[in-house]
Amino acid sequence: MFASYFINAKIMTYAKTDAFDSDLQDIARIAKTLSHPARLAIIKYLAECNKCISGDIANELPLSRTTVSQHLQELKNLGLIDGEIDGVKICYCLNQKNILNARDKIQSFFNLGFSGCNC
Repeated sequence: MFASYFINAKIMTYAKTDAFDSDLQDIARIAKTLSHPARLAIIKYLAECNKCISGDIANELPLSRTTVSQHLQELKNLGLIDGEIDGVKICYCLNQKNILNARDKIQSFFNLGFSGCNC
């Protein structure tokens, strides 16, 4: 009985994201990934450098290496950055195509019929 309670509770709290169209799911994933200032700072830093960084990005942020590594992994999982192993270092750079695609998806969402709303 105790186990069945948690199974039922898990089913009841399921987010049901698959009930929404794929564009909204994509935008939600992008927004979730970008929702932390450290991830925005990483993207900004890589964009400002305008090259792949093989050094320690953690030196640029007020966070531990482990925490920065976790944020880099989130950005990499979404495809906003690429990371290639170069000897003992990992070289990180922006994935221009995916960055532009994310920008376009977010921009098109905010252009949906909001221009005439005066509420």
